[in-house]
Amino acid sequence: MLDPNSRYVSRLTRDTMALILAGGRGSRLHELTDWRAKPALHFGGKFRIVDFPLSNCVNSGIRRIGVLTQYKAHSLIRHLIRGWSHFKKEHGEYVEILPASQRYSPNWYQGTADAIYQNLDIIQAEAPKYVMVLSGDHVYQMDYGSMLAYHVENGADLTVSCIEVPIQEAAGAFGVMTVDDNNRIVRFDEKPKNPTELSDQPGYTLASMGNYIFNREYLFEQLRKDADNPDSENDFGKNIIPSIIEKDNVLAYRFRDHETGVASYWRDVGTLDSFWEANMELVSPDPALNLYNHDWPIWTYQTQLPPAKFVFNDDGRRGHAVDSMVSGGCIVSGGSVQQSLLFSDVHVHSYTDIQESVILPSVEIHRNAKIKRAIIDASCVIPDGMVIGYDHEHDRARGFRVTPKGVVVVTREMLGQKPGIKPDVSET
Repeated sequence: MLDPNSRYVSRLTRDTMALILAGGRGSRLHELTDWRAKPALHFGGKFRIVDFPLSNCVNSGIRRIGVLTQYKAHSLIRHLIRGWSHFKKEHGEYVEILPASQRYSPNWYQGTADAIYQNLDIIQAEAPKYVMVLSGDHVYQMDYGSMLAYHVENGADLTVSCIEVPIQEAAGAFGVMTVDDNNRIVRFDEKPKNPTELSDQPGYTLASMGNYIFNREYLFEQLRKDADNPDSENDFGKNIIPSIIEKDNVLAYRFRDHETGVASYWRDVGTLDSFWEANMELVSPDPALNLYNHDWPIWTYQTQLPPAKFVFNDDGRRGHAVDSMVSGGCIVSGGSVQQSLLFSDVHVHSYTDIQESVILPSVEIHRNAKIKRAIIDASCVIPDGMVIGYDHEHDRARGFRVTPKGVVVVTREMLGQKPGIKPDVSET
């Protein structure tokens, strides 16, 4: 990782504007995104997914940031206002919300490229040298200064961040690149069924992380051409990148650990199973994602809550959590929590047993409940004695969703409860 105090990197980051694409629903997350955009989804005990690219920007020294919103953006916008509105424009720093506003057409954002095109006047007014376009729905910690230096030193028109992933994971899920020996992109396939295998890593392919660096004027030129093309879907991966790789200098930047040379941590939590797995990874003794790194903090907004509390120490009624993460405001009252994440303000009552589960904010779990391999959505109230995750046929019969890997998803609607009982805490 480049030294963030380096004058060269600092100059590059000061000349950069970041635009975070945060308008997507994330339909493969099903009921978890019925009331919120995917970037607003809770993650890691106390964060939102959008906090990761935002924190990466701030930690990298990029302080001019726009967040583009569209689908069910209320909780996302509220989070951004509460947690990210302290930057001062007069100091050359800001996090601004850029909702779909039909600035250049009568349509809402039609694709990733159109979302940027609809804000061309805002980018022009800021006059950055480089424009970084970031996906708002991935979890990772990345120094964008290193990628910027790579982009400038190699004279790239466009640089695409990418990572090596197993072919079976990439198939039908990610944009895939084929590169030459100089990491110049010679082919770009959007979510192919049979991704191109890397010659130096059998079984792996090079997947796009959805992060791009453009030289400003070059970006404007390509966006205008794309907007004038009636056959375009106005998407970077589907349209713009395939149209420019033959004639322009389009490079792949491999996201790797600078010390080990292996692929760094990056997760697309775009399915219920991947969301559950990424959260569960955090409770291991040595997780790949280090949320305790004081040199690279993940910033967020959180309600002011008291410390977590564990009460009762009787045989059969002992409040405890093992191999778990427990956030502020939680009370574990004579219940057992194992290999699980309790988000803020969760109350676990006596004789309850929770295993391998992700419990989102403001959930109340009453006595004698048993929960295993589940995702419990925000503000759910689990009744006395309810058993979840032990009999999937019974789970389905009650209207719960069971994922292909056997994770049970429970929402308030499935329980016959109205959404939101503590909006100032759970915030959907």
